Amino acid sequence: MAPNDSAETTGEATSTVGGGRRKASRYIVPVAVAGVAAATIGLVPALANTGDPDLPKISAQELVEKIAASDEEQLSGTFKISTDLGLPLDGLAGALVPGGERGGKGGGTAAPQDKLMELTSGTHTLRVAADGPERQKLSILGSSSEYSVIHDQGEVWAYENGSDEVYHAEAPEGRDAGEHAEKAPKGAAATPKDFAEQALATVGDTTSVTVDGTAQVAGRDAYQLLIKPKQSGSTVGSIRIAVDAENGVPLKFTLSAASGGKAVVDAGFTKVDFSRPAASTFAFTPPAGAKVTEADELETGKDEHGAAQKALPGQLAELEGLAGEEGFNVIGEGWTSIAEIKAPGGKGLPSAESGEVPAEAQGFLDALGDKVTGKFGSGTVFTTRLVNALLTDDGSVYVGAVTKDALVRAADAAAR
Repeated sequence: MAPNDSAETTGEATSTVGGGRRKASRYIVPVAVAGVAAATIGLVPALANTGDPDLPKISAQELVEKIAASDEEQLSGTFKISTDLGLPLDGLAGALVPGGERGGKGGGTAAPQDKLMELTSGTHTLRVAADGPERQKLSILGSSSEYSVIHDQGEVWAYENGSDEVYHAEAPEGRDAGEHAEKAPKGAAATPKDFAEQALATVGDTTSVTVDGTAQVAGRDAYQLLIKPKQSGSTVGSIRIAVDAENGVPLKFTLSAASGGKAVVDAGFTKVDFSRPAASTFAFTPPAGAKVTEADELETGKDEHGAAQKALPGQLAELEGLAGEEGFNVIGEGWTSIAEIKAPGGKGLPSAESGEVPAEAQGFLDALGDKVTGKFGSGTVFTTRLVNALLTDDGSVYVGAVTKDALVRAADAAAR
């Protein structure tokens, strides 16, 4: 393992990444990461690391600047993603989302919002190609099918081979596809670079950033950037980013929980090529007889799934604009920030005692969370390995990538 400068760098050292985003992300640190994880998700450690290359010494600040300066716009490759959020019921999200478990022939509208919900659990293999901001393609490879989202100069298509459903949208030319997360492949499913940008945008005074040796990912020599919270009480243990030593492109992203165990999110290339993909890679013509659903049909509710599509954004909303609004407050900062939301009407979960739900349903709700009490009264904590939420019986919600105890302390402090 090559010797590298592992001295800590500060938020100022990383201000080249994220720019104006830093203010927003400082108090919603893990939510940004969790939003990417929930919308488009991580990878099992199936990447063959074939040794630790001997690379020139580099500081943490220099490595972050190398990522920020990376201007590679052409690439193609395969990467694997998986996630282990520790949800109480495997596949619950897919079962509750219209289209979440549909696929193949007759599988809904073929819209990315439907298909990409499948990436919220399990292990998946994806193929990606990009030729600048005007052309990208992302394919989810199944055992007997392939679902693709294609952005080609203002046109966005989504299609699963063997089906008779095609999705079509207009994407303004000259705009980064990431600005249209629900329409274009770059925003619809994150590459390791997308994960890395989200993580680096959260760096501040509450964060330790170091260089932790080297690795080889997808046949490329890479430095390893290690990001860790300085604060106690966060459910995030660390974030590790393997950065291409030659061009600064993130090749692998791993988010580990403070509780240990397998990675919550682990996304990385198994193959990557930085030459320009053939133009034919991005060409698409709807198959004869296929039903083409236009994006504006879903947005205006003309399609039968329109309402559900509008209710299910592809990523978590930015919370900075809500801070200070009535009923919304941010407690703390950095990795231990907690969003406090006062529900209108002061009502908590429905209960069998109030006659709002059957006794059987009450048992189901109780099984999903842990009952807690404190100065705030009583409530229920719902947990994953990354994001936890406390819903009090008076209708207040406390949520963040923090421990259960941290949520209870925040609720107690708010009750004083």
